[in-house]
Amino acid sequence: MTLIVSGTNRPHSNTLKIAKYYQKILTQKGEQSEILDLSTLPESLVHPDAYLKTYADFKEIQEKVTQAAKFIFIVPEYNGSFPGIMKLFLDACAYPDSFYEKKVALVGIATGKYGNIRGIEHLTGICNYMNLHVMPLKLHIPYIHLELDENQDLFKPDTLKFTHQQIDKFIHF
Repeated sequence: MTLIVSGTNRPHSNTLKIAKYYQKILTQKGEQSEILDLSTLPESLVHPDAYLKTYADFKEIQEKVTQAAKFIFIVPEYNGSFPGIMKLFLDACAYPDSFYEKKVALVGIATGKYGNIRGIEHLTGICNYMNLHVMPLKLHIPYIHLELDENQDLFKPDTLKFTHQQIDKFIHF
């Protein structure tokens, strides 16, 4: 099973819309997936005690992460990198059970023209450190607010081509 991580806690985000789009395409291709929306993370993770003990309200999330064979991280650009909630999520997960020797595809999105290139490269380094195998084909979708139609689907031919190419490669990764 693939766990698609919507890498922000911003409500009604374009990140979640892209996560849902990826899930829809994976389903069409016969692949099972689930979305983890980081806006649903328990508030207790922000407390300093989170580093001292495992919170019961994170247990269900941890189980999903541990059981996942692959991941797709949909990651918006925040200040030239990725959201702090994404790093907090990665830090909260058990090491090495969560990510060690598993696979991930990375998708950067931004309202600007670079599609979170720097944030995805930053996250790649962290994934490598955790021994999470990063698929070489990383997507960067700029001007994300112009990429979605009224049904919250991607519609531009180039973006459709590259997302489908990434998904196809990810299935065989």
